[in-house]
Amino acid sequence: MDEEFRSLTDRLRDESGGSAVYRRLITVRDQEELAEVLTRPGQPLWAREIAAFRLGRAGDRRAFEALILLLNHRDPERCVSAAYALTGLGDPRTPRAAAALATNELRVAYALTPVRLLAQLRAPESVPALITVLERRLAADDPHWRVGVACAEGLGALGDRRARPVLEAACAYPRLNRAATEALARLARPRP
Repeated sequence: MDEEFRSLTDRLRDESGGSAVYRRLITVRDQEELAEVLTRPGQPLWAREIAAFRLGRAGDRRAFEALILLLNHRDPERCVSAAYALTGLGDPRTPRAAAALATNELRVAYALTPVRLLAQLRAPESVPALITVLERRLAADDPHWRVGVACAEGLGALGDRRARPVLEAACAYPRLNRAATEALARLARPRP
């Protein structure tokens, strides 16, 4: 059991009441049984989350849609678990879906994990999406400045020079300044 799965099971034990169904879902080896949880009506969210996580880590693409929904959940812990499972899933639709979630301004309050996932994926969609989201965070009173910080950090990690203008603009905002400055320094370093 890896650390992320242990964290998920600890968190969902209370939510599930430690039920027999919970115990079955964390131990069952049959992927068909896990996939049924994703399609069977009336399943609690915790059960769907366990099934999607386990299928995702096993590389079973039937988990994709459930994991994308969890990636944009209001509960940050669910988002982090979904992102971890999505990285293991390796589905080629993941970068596009993460970019769509990150750039959806109506859901920006829940964009932190999709932004971080984009940086980790290093996909062609990553840099344009992170630039777009960071541009939208360039306001002195923006309540979602943490998303902007994550964008600047991700752009620095990706090292794409297309990010220079938005990172330079972000330096003017106190909450974004440090991350943007560090990202610009990373862009200035010679590439290996």
